[in-house]
Amino acid sequence: MSVFKEFRDFALKGNVVDLAVGVIIGAAFGTIVSSLVDDIIMPPIGLLIGGIDFSDLAITLREAVPASAGVEAQPAVTIGYGKFINAVISFLIVAWVIFLVVKGMNSVRRKEEEKPAAPPPPTNEEKLLAEIRDLLKTR
Repeated sequence: MSVFKEFRDFALKGNVVDLAVGVIIGAAFGTIVSSLVDDIIMPPIGLLIGGIDFSDLAITLREAVPASAGVEAQPAVTIGYGKFINAVISFLIVAWVIFLVVKGMNSVRRKEEEKPAAPPPPTNEEKLLAEIRDLLKTR
């Protein structure tokens, strides 16, 4: 079997394709959640706590140095903990939504499992025994 045929078989397996679709949808969902947190959730929270924009919160370790004669400009060195707060809130929202989806899927699976399975059809031996029983009853 050639390497290309093996790769094609691997790449076109249902699990790999499903995984690829899940990753793409997950990435798109991530942008939606980021927008939800950054544009909808965080502004009211910032307003409630005094107009603070979390994404601007940072600890400055070194101030920016402007360019001067013979010296290049150096940007400020900061720890952007506000962006980290936004990322944590985004994670919590994504985790909550995934929890709800998994919980819903599990309840659907449980309902399907609770349905009684149809009894298996009788075997040939059981059919023959039933016929013998019926014949004996008629005598």
